[in-house]
Amino acid sequence: MNPDSKPIRITRGPGGEVEVEGRFDSFAADILRHAGFRFEPALRGHWIRLPFDMGRDWENQHATWAADMLTAARYPVHLDPDLRHGASESSTPRAPARSPAMTAQAPPGRRVRR
Repeated sequence: MNPDSKPIRITRGPGGEVEVEGRFDSFAADILRHAGFRFEPALRGHWIRLPFDMGRDWENQHATWAADMLTAARYPVHLDPDLRHGASESSTPRAPARSPAMTAQAPPGRRVRR
């Protein structure tokens, strides 16, 4: 990565939505998708955002997780301070905790083994 390149910005928009701005490659896009960001078609490319109405805590967890993963991959990242979810306990990015309901469900068409 070029140290002079502009950072990928993860911000809270005027409507309260968490969105991503800036230039990045396909690997960074994959990281953002893995963190829960959606790529919606727009007039100029894509609008990259987290799903609406998931709650501020959930949004902050996923925004912080995305920023930590991008930073670990050596991308320049700017995360709005109000999106930071607590202090990092380690240098390794971790996935947000899953609720018990999420871990007990199998993907469509598969049974849960017990």
